[in-house]
Amino acid sequence: MKLLLDTCVLYPTVMREMLIGAAKHGCFTPLWSARILEEWRRAALKLGPLGAAQAESDLALLKAAWPDASVPPAPGVEARLWLPDQNDVHVLASAISGHADAIVTLNNKDFPRNTLAEEGLERLGPDQLLYDLWLKDTAGIEALGARVLAEANRLSGGGWEIRPLLKKARLPRLAKALAGLSGGRS
Repeated sequence: MKLLLDTCVLYPTVMREMLIGAAKHGCFTPLWSARILEEWRRAALKLGPLGAAQAESDLALLKAAWPDASVPPAPGVEARLWLPDQNDVHVLASAISGHADAIVTLNNKDFPRNTLAEEGLERLGPDQLLYDLWLKDTAGIEALGARVLAEANRLSGGGWEIRPLLKKARLPRLAKALAGLSGGRS
């Protein structure tokens, strides 16, 4: 399954780590465009020099791990597309060009399901996607959650539990599922 990851699911660190971790686990093949990665980089600049440096590092690692993941829109595709926010047309065009099965986004209003269906695409929220992946591979997604939790605690000096960490990352359904398995701690 090929999934185009929108900027809004790549920029929050915990959400990105869960999605990229699931891709590394073989749950799906990630796709993005150069413009999506640039939007992520620009958003990270708002965090200052450390945020920018971290984004550059993360971007380099993603590009090295998935050298074929960046899909430019095919010439002329953007011109024939319409979305409520024209600034998102490049995302849809890249998904079409990359033969994605779905776009993973938090931006529901700007990616109407009927418009995506006309192009043979679905819209998936990251929480639903990760929850569905958990249903298929409970142990794998729980282990991923434990790794993300450990890294969050390493970077922050500790104190996080899986459920509040994932809820803060806008992954409430997955948070509840993983908390139920681990007793709230991993």
